[in-house]
Amino acid sequence: MSGGVDSSVAALLLKEQGYEVIGVTMRIWPDGTEPGGTDAGKVAKALDIPYYVVDFRPEFKEKVIDYFVSEYLRGRTPNPCVVCNRHVKWESLLKKAADIGADYIATGHYARIGRLPNGRYAIRNSVTAAKDQTYALYKLTQFQLAHTLMPAGEYNKEAIRRMAEGAGLPVAHKPDSQEICFVPDDDHTGFIRQEAGDRLPPPGNFVTKDGEILGTHKGITHYTVGQRRGLSIALGRRIFVSEIRPAVNEVVIGEEEDVFSVSLRCNQLNFMGMDDVLEPKKVKAKIRYAHSGAPAIIERTGADEIQCRFEEPVRAVTPGQAVVFYDGDYILGGGTII
Repeated sequence: MSGGVDSSVAALLLKEQGYEVIGVTMRIWPDGTEPGGTDAGKVAKALDIPYYVVDFRPEFKEKVIDYFVSEYLRGRTPNPCVVCNRHVKWESLLKKAADIGADYIATGHYARIGRLPNGRYAIRNSVTAAKDQTYALYKLTQFQLAHTLMPAGEYNKEAIRRMAEGAGLPVAHKPDSQEICFVPDDDHTGFIRQEAGDRLPPPGNFVTKDGEILGTHKGITHYTVGQRRGLSIALGRRIFVSEIRPAVNEVVIGEEEDVFSVSLRCNQLNFMGMDDVLEPKKVKAKIRYAHSGAPAIIERTGADEIQCRFEEPVRAVTPGQAVVFYDGDYILGGGTII
């Protein structure tokens, strides 16, 4: 229970369905504060359910914060929610659930879980595209999915707020959080500077794709593929980051057409609705959370590698981000863009 309306209504729905519900807030912030903890406690009291705060700070530091910083230091753009979901919210929390004899963990995600004819569990799109959160859940395992409930996925946000209001929950009209949870001021470069210390990459050269020096950048952790604003270099035309070269500390600047790609490679694969890619398969591929997805063909190219070829060029394929493959409403699997 994050203290938001979605997880609060998930608890409400499950209690109404006859489950024995236990509220849990994960303590993950390094300073030990959890901004939603107070609200979550109030909701648990209103629902008359047991409520606990569980300390997952060591797991969160190792699996999420250290990963987040190290990826930026490598010139990549990480997706901390994907990693947190797999290794903290599910892996660590499921262990805690087993310790107390709970059968499931439940969340307020706008997603659903289905079992396909092949017997595999898969995340399915929620009923509302506006709040769909399936992309960040593609790394969950079959065991995790078999022990998970996602009741909020059957409703849209307006319905969730109405139910919260009808039940007298104090978070019925609480605004949604937007930023990365552990970077509340949205200053990720400042956070990386604080965490990385003397590992922080120094300023280097802005270059063309052919290596011509155009100016000086502030350090590769300030940039991501497709970025246009905040470059602090004027060339008299619209320019974009088309590549980051950490080995030589260069940020490549190009035209808009330079940030479009027709293919990508990914590794760190996780299969969900299918158990492997045995032959080329047509899918819809999402390359970032806000991407609506694009038709593509995926094909195995290595022991832990898939090549994804798009029917039409897509903008800003970004190393470190996830690519998630869908068949209709269901996630087939995905990987990390390399």
